[in-house]
Amino acid sequence: MENTHSNPCFKIGKLEIHGDLVLAPMDGFTDSPFRAICREMGSSFSYSEFINAIDVIDQHPKLEERISFEKIERPIFYQIFDNDPDRILQAALILSQRRPDGIDINLGCSIRRVSGRGAGAGLLKEPHKIAQIFRRLTSELDIPVTGKIRLGWDEDSRNYLEVAQIIQENGGKMLAVHARTKENGFQGDVDLEAIAEIKHSLSIPVIGNGDVKTPGEVKRMKELTQCDAVMIGRGAIGNPWIFQKRERTDVSVDEKYATITDHLGRMKNFYGEPRGIILFRKHLKQYLVGTGITNKNLREILSCDDPSNLAQNLHQLIES
Repeated sequence: MENTHSNPCFKIGKLEIHGDLVLAPMDGFTDSPFRAICREMGSSFSYSEFINAIDVIDQHPKLEERISFEKIERPIFYQIFDNDPDRILQAALILSQRRPDGIDINLGCSIRRVSGRGAGAGLLKEPHKIAQIFRRLTSELDIPVTGKIRLGWDEDSRNYLEVAQIIQENGGKMLAVHARTKENGFQGDVDLEAIAEIKHSLSIPVIGNGDVKTPGEVKRMKELTQCDAVMIGRGAIGNPWIFQKRERTDVSVDEKYATITDHLGRMKNFYGEPRGIILFRKHLKQYLVGTGITNKNLREILSCDDPSNLAQNLHQLIES
């Protein structure tokens, strides 16, 4: 983890951020155990998985899992999604009682069940509503309010500069940019020039995001966009060492095994058994990428639900 006594790389409002890499919020992946591992590896702050404002207001039975965090994860931002400014404000006020370091508004999720109801990237169609959300939250909260956007709904409505200005003018303290449109999903090249345009037009910090999987791609994004930090999502799953700016091939067998077993242990402690082991499988599959494991062995190891047998099988596999 970065030395918190060094000069900050940038500030989100008055909040000092030490480091220029951050783990992206990813539904189903960036839970407390994974955030803590990535933070220890060098991710400069943390985002929760996205949180439905309705679940906060209605106190969904599994809400606690999504909003729990350890001290090591700080600074931590709760990311909220909804299409209704009143619900977003109500949820933010409730969540602020947990003393996060900030609130982030999801304006970029492209999955149909979110964007189709006008939330996530769906809000990009309604800039006036984005202005209302940020104006109300920044007037009611005493912690930074930030946003994560895409470039627009589709190629015919790339309104990222308008949205970026709206967020800054209504009190937003930082902006993360996934440099694709909603319609692009995760396909096609990211538009680094668009991130550079946004960075040039704003005075608040700008974080670049999209298809960063190696230290070389981190360097390229920073150089071409001048962004304040780089956000890494899918490229960090099974590869938290990227936050140390290390190539995956440079990580020793012992380090891989230690990290995998550490992650497994955290999942068991957080979720209990056998649920923690089951939920760990999606991480484990990515940790094993590049090991040459056969499909048969992969199926066997992913179906193992005994933690001691799983650890033993992993050790044999990684050393082979």
